[in-house]
Amino acid sequence: MVKLTIDNQTTEVQPGTSVWQAAQSLGIDIPTMCYLEGTEHFTSCMICLVKDAKNGRFFASCSTPAFEGQTIITNDAETIESRKAALELLLSEHVGDCEAPCQLVCPAHMNIPLMNRLIAKGDFAKALEVVKRDIALPSILGRICPAPCEAGCRRKQVDEAVSICLLKRYVGDEDLKTEKPYQPQLAALSEKKVAVIGAGPAGLAAAYYLQIKGHQTVIFEKNSKAGGELLQIDPELLPAEVIEQELAQIMATGVQIRLNETIDDNRFSELQNDFDAVIVANGTISEGNLSFGLNTNKAGITVEKTSHVTSIPKVFAIGHSVRTSKLAVRSVGQGKEVATVIDNYLKTSEVKGYPVRFNSKFGRLAEIEFIEYQKDSENAPRQKADKEGFTREAAIQEAKRCMHCDCRNPESCVLRELSDRYHAVQKRFQSEERLNVKKFIHREGIVYEPAKCIKCGICVRLTRQHQEEFGFTFIGRGFDVKVGVPFNESIQKGLEKTAAIVAKACPTGALAMFNVEEQI
Repeated sequence: MVKLTIDNQTTEVQPGTSVWQAAQSLGIDIPTMCYLEGTEHFTSCMICLVKDAKNGRFFASCSTPAFEGQTIITNDAETIESRKAALELLLSEHVGDCEAPCQLVCPAHMNIPLMNRLIAKGDFAKALEVVKRDIALPSILGRICPAPCEAGCRRKQVDEAVSICLLKRYVGDEDLKTEKPYQPQLAALSEKKVAVIGAGPAGLAAAYYLQIKGHQTVIFEKNSKAGGELLQIDPELLPAEVIEQELAQIMATGVQIRLNETIDDNRFSELQNDFDAVIVANGTISEGNLSFGLNTNKAGITVEKTSHVTSIPKVFAIGHSVRTSKLAVRSVGQGKEVATVIDNYLKTSEVKGYPVRFNSKFGRLAEIEFIEYQKDSENAPRQKADKEGFTREAAIQEAKRCMHCDCRNPESCVLRELSDRYHAVQKRFQSEERLNVKKFIHREGIVYEPAKCIKCGICVRLTRQHQEEFGFTFIGRGFDVKVGVPFNESIQKGLEKTAAIVAKACPTGALAMFNVEEQI
């Protein structure tokens, strides 16, 4: 047996055991991207670096055997920084978006590409479920939103942007036509209560998501009807029945509303005593809309940007009460965000900012890349809609124009998870020139995007292990090396037996199955 110490814990392992395996036996997590149990060692990613405490040298733990008397450090500041640098070197050549540009510019951060793909399949119910994760009022916003997301749509570089807003409206309207409109799965009610002042888009969205999370929410509205500024919009553009139907869906979750109830400073103090959290969403601060003694600035109530918390720890503010905006979708997005923040606060007593994940992005497409992205879409003109919106056929056709700019493996991507964990900076080692995006697509099988590949060698080892006739191999030498199928054979020829196996094992989004939606 070999005796060694890792992070002040002593253990004994069999000869030949790697330091990484020894650490695992102690419950010490050392990240890695190129290691795969059951295949031979191939040190490439350098994410598993640890330090020899006796000489201060770093080495790859996944391929270095443990030896007698070793003393290893896995988690000091220098080791953490070395892993971050290794990640940033990998990211410097990684050309791919974790999330599509349209999703990034959407104020509610809706998963637009996933909605599009579900509509393209005719699965409108699932598409609506995706929309409602981020947007509580899709039929309303589908009529009044100026569609900032479409400004970020990469299809706009090729011809015209995808009609995202009309597609969102379509799935919302289709749901409203059903006998039983969509209702989310509700968490069991906690003992916590939240008061929302104002029944405009921001307050309604906050109440909806808080109720879903299991906290009884009560809206206080000074007017006789809920809706706020939505009620002032031309009914030709936004019919009253659409507002009423979407409000009914929010109330169906269990949200309570008290109309004709004005909140003054005294009543505001009472709400703080009676409720576990209070949200101010009563519109632009003026003589009619009080700031309730909260700190203010020229725009409105002062809040911490990522948590929406005010100068009083249990009081939050969103929407026009913070800053007047023409975008109702921004208010709705803030409602979702504050619900997440308050949910965490009610469970932990700690106010934390709305969580934002690491996101790889590379900017505009080069003209040579247009054809690569169009491989994932239909080459059709933008569909026209009448006053009633899209027909079923037009919605499906329009959704098929989406070019799948987002990653196919956004949740299982180890590169993204580790970059998030170590706060990696993508641009630290980037050169001015980047690799051009290429997509090798087998519509009954796999998609390979070599610009996302980190050359970990896992696919090479797996195809060799499973005795593929061609498989994957390293092509070229030095800095020009790439992974591909030898002899210029096709991807489907190289992965006849192992497509699903290598897609599952790939630590990035470089290899993925064509028709598998990871996020559904």
